[in-house]
Amino acid sequence: MKKIFIHFALSAIFLALSFSTVAQQTRKVPRIGYPDNSTASSMVSPLEAFRQELTKLGWIEGKNLAIEYRFAEQKSERLPELAADLVRLKVDLIVVSGGPTPLEAKKATSTIPIVMTASVDPVGAGLVASLARPGGISPGTRVYRPSKLPKG
Repeated sequence: MKKIFIHFALSAIFLALSFSTVAQQTRKVPRIGYPDNSTASSMVSPLEAFRQELTKLGWIEGKNLAIEYRFAEQKSERLPELAADLVRLKVDLIVVSGGPTPLEAKKATSTIPIVMTASVDPVGAGLVASLARPGGISPGTRVYRPSKLPKG
């Protein structure tokens, strides 16, 4: 009789645990798309600095943030394909550095916000309308000053 009771109790516990797991809402992990014209090996140090700064703001890759890296391996003709791939993945944000990458990201989407880390003349390149009002941000997206970024 004890064996039956123990078996029943363990079954009830496992059943309760499985229902509580299903009942919990899964929180969507934000994803950043990071296309770049260079090689992965040449970006080790800059990307490590990028991840460290995100961590200071409470965003930890693999915990509450995912980053999709795409490298063109010094082949600019691959950039449209890489940007389109990130759009298909429906990333929440695209981060680009200078060169041809921002323009290709802009061509690939008008709904995903794009953050440029460096650009010589974004107005002259046709990337933004003006520095005061860059435009092109999808409805509902907030623009944050670096010191006012929300914590992860």
